Amino acid sequence: MNKERLNKFIGTLNLSIAETMERIDLNARGILFIVDEQERLIGSVSDGDIRRWILKTGSLTHSVDNAMMKEPKFLFSKERELAKSFMKKEQITALPLIDANKKIVDIVILTEIEEKMDSNKADLSGVPLVIMAGGKGTRLYPYTKILPKPLIPIGDTPIIERIIDSFIEYGIRKIYMTVNYKKGMIKSYFSDLSPQYEICYVEEDRPLGTAGSLKLIKDKFELPVFVTNCDSLIRANYGDLYEYHRKSENQITIVAALKNIVIPYGVMKYGENGELIGMDEKPKNSYFINTGMYIINPDIIEKIPDNVMFHMPHLVEAVMKDGGSVGMYPISEDSFLDMGEFSEMKRMEDKLNIVVEK
Repeated sequence: MNKERLNKFIGTLNLSIAETMERIDLNARGILFIVDEQERLIGSVSDGDIRRWILKTGSLTHSVDNAMMKEPKFLFSKERELAKSFMKKEQITALPLIDANKKIVDIVILTEIEEKMDSNKADLSGVPLVIMAGGKGTRLYPYTKILPKPLIPIGDTPIIERIIDSFIEYGIRKIYMTVNYKKGMIKSYFSDLSPQYEICYVEEDRPLGTAGSLKLIKDKFELPVFVTNCDSLIRANYGDLYEYHRKSENQITIVAALKNIVIPYGVMKYGENGELIGMDEKPKNSYFINTGMYIINPDIIEKIPDNVMFHMPHLVEAVMKDGGSVGMYPISEDSFLDMGEFSEMKRMEDKLNIVVEK
């Protein structure tokens, strides 16, 4: 591993939780190894460790020291030939190799030393998936004057097909799709595609919002239901997400993505009489935003009124008003790919390594 790539896996104790999430995104392997001032290995932190910390405390500003594992797995560089068997035994996918001074000299990635890695993805077969595909996509006009938003391509594949494929990897084979605007084109596309999964169309006579159309589904669900928008792709472990929802006993779990907002100016701090106390140059604020993906328990669908405009945030409010549990499942900023606006479409193509021929 060259030095530039190696540095993407290494962080220091002065990183905040939010900054650590950004660094983990950079290496795309879900882990960061922490070193001290002498560059000695002292810890490791995975995206799962970060998630557990956030769910426990809600803090993004604390030091990574609070979330990291302080006894990281490692081998000495002379033991490289043992790396594959060691990682399989310890069930880890990235392993630092250190020298006699505990400085990281290389990192072994399991998928890069194996021709093929067995899939560890959870089996979610039988879990219902509802994709909200009825909106007009006004933010993408004039594209959506011609195509319905779900069929706008990212590369050579419509966004909705990419979303479905991400769930198919977990064994989900039955999809409920709520449709309204240009629904004939959507149905025609999947009819010609002849997919190896079943689509049940839920047709709105008029817009009912992101939750209202759920009441039109005739089937009675026995398991918690994935509900997602048709214009964003969530790069997360859906098995872990589903397990978290069930273990936390939430009635609704909202997938929430980190959003970093940089103010491109120097922000002034001032006292009562206008005297300058200090300046903060280009400060960055971090928040968690709603990605439009949810897991909901089947029984709360009854809280949705019939034949009126009703959005998922309205359902969240109704559940909370009745004392029900609503939780969030945090993901990193780069794990949320949204194509709701033109500027985000290019970002989505870049993150998916899609080369668009011109």
